[in-house]
Amino acid sequence: MAMSRNILCSRKLSPAVMLALLVAAVIAPASRAAEAPTSEGIAVDVVGEGRPVLMIPGLSSSAEVWRETCAALQPQVQCHIVQLPGFAGLPPVKEAHFMEGMRDRLLRYVEKRGLRQPAVMGHSLGGVLALQMAIAKPEELGPLVIVDSLPFLPAAQNPAATAEMMKPMVEGMRTQLLSIGADAWRAQSEATARGMVRTPERVGTVADWSVASDRATVGQAMAELMSTDLRGQLGAIRSPVLVLAAWAAYAAQGGTPEMTTSIFRTQYAGLHDVRIEVSRTGYHFLMWDDPQWLQAQVREFLASPVQDTKH
Repeated sequence: MAMSRNILCSRKLSPAVMLALLVAAVIAPASRAAEAPTSEGIAVDVVGEGRPVLMIPGLSSSAEVWRETCAALQPQVQCHIVQLPGFAGLPPVKEAHFMEGMRDRLLRYVEKRGLRQPAVMGHSLGGVLALQMAIAKPEELGPLVIVDSLPFLPAAQNPAATAEMMKPMVEGMRTQLLSIGADAWRAQSEATARGMVRTPERVGTVADWSVASDRATVGQAMAELMSTDLRGQLGAIRSPVLVLAAWAAYAAQGGTPEMTTSIFRTQYAGLHDVRIEVSRTGYHFLMWDDPQWLQAQVREFLASPVQDTKH
């Protein structure tokens, strides 16, 4: 996120459909990461010995979404693969503000581990968390890789949207999310997943881990995500940023790479140093649908030396 079925390049979706896509699109399988050591409720699996890279999955997603990317980047990087609490089977934690709470927990993890300006890769909601971390502590982080995520998702559908305008709407969505029966939730997850992942064999796994997520946590995170506008704060970020975007899921509805590029450029205009690249074939889960392209983009971007952002 950003965040679901490439809704970023379509302005034809109703709020209810946006909710369904947002929630079900960003869910992926979890296994090993949930068994990793925990830090304040967050599980982190460390792989490799190279340049530290914090890898954050999206809403309801498992850490496993990054597993293949991590393997492909060896031995150049040390992956710190994050599993957020409440998602894909990891027990939830209580936070008055989920996004800010996860931001602060991840920043404390970086400090406790003594990671020197780690790169941060975030998919969907994880991309928003990466931006929030870099805004809060710009001198502590290295390059950012943002995968199919925007600083204010609702503006992709309605350029006039504001964070305040979205609050009553997302609260209604949150209530609806919590009231859906188990069978209906699974059916919706399976149907929506088919538009999120281009590779058919992933669809069942995506639906399974949607069901495994704590719905209260998902609802809280979704509501905060849809009512948080980071565009005016991007100037605080000192790190170079690579943004990887998807559009192909909406080709049948008239979506084009040019439309997606325009939306992303507009939303990321406040960054000092940003490069935006658009996949020609991948859906929202670019690390699965267009893996070689994503891995090549990341490998090239991270090949540059660690830059001192303390200025």
